[in-house]
Amino acid sequence: MNVTAGDMEAMYERAEFAKEIGSVIIMIDLTIGYTAMQSMAKWSRKNGLILHLHRAGHSTYTRQKTHGVSFRVIAKWCRLIGVDHIHAGTVVGKLEGDPRTTAGYYDTLRENFIPTNPANGIYFDQEWASMPGVLPVASGGIHAGQMHDLLNLLGEDVVLQFGGGTIGHPDGIAAGATANRVALEAMILARNEGRDYVAQGPEILKEAAKSCAPLARALDLWKDISFNYESTDTPDAVATPSH
Repeated sequence: MNVTAGDMEAMYERAEFAKEIGSVIIMIDLTIGYTAMQSMAKWSRKNGLILHLHRAGHSTYTRQKTHGVSFRVIAKWCRLIGVDHIHAGTVVGKLEGDPRTTAGYYDTLRENFIPTNPANGIYFDQEWASMPGVLPVASGGIHAGQMHDLLNLLGEDVVLQFGGGTIGHPDGIAAGATANRVALEAMILARNEGRDYVAQGPEILKEAAKSCAPLARALDLWKDISFNYESTDTPDAVATPSH
């Protein structure tokens, strides 16, 4: 439940209501500002609810390298604030994302120690000591047919949020959820068995779909739909020849 509102009083009321009706997680938008985010993080921790942060509005200042703020910096701020989830990019979805830069975001959110890696936009070692991490959320135009790419690019410690990729299933939401779960488990199994799941991804999904009608319908509907944008948020590092 999104508790975002125009003032803290209204947000607290909405959060209390969500708790009263049994919700275990609430959502806020980045647009409420960092002070409000900090207050909601404290409320959520005190009341035992998970705090999901939607990064709505971030692109108004993360795309401009000359006067903007990199999402990598926002990711650090949000980890310091203490949110539990944050949208951090998908690479293959409808929201553009450079694979290396996105990997840098995910490392910044998840790892205790992030070593210097200019190609991923990490320009100095970062030690987080005992500060808890944040679970990245991949959301925006993703579907079951991309499962091999998602696992390869984003890893396991991620929330794969299939919105339209669940609700848009021809046989309903439950069928959409089933398709996504079966696709994920089939891909994890293939990886654990030592198969080249990235190269064989489409084949693995077709195999799984033989015994899962919802997955077969999902693959037929979305096929290889993708959104190919050139990312504006890429590392500034330029490879130079070694001598």
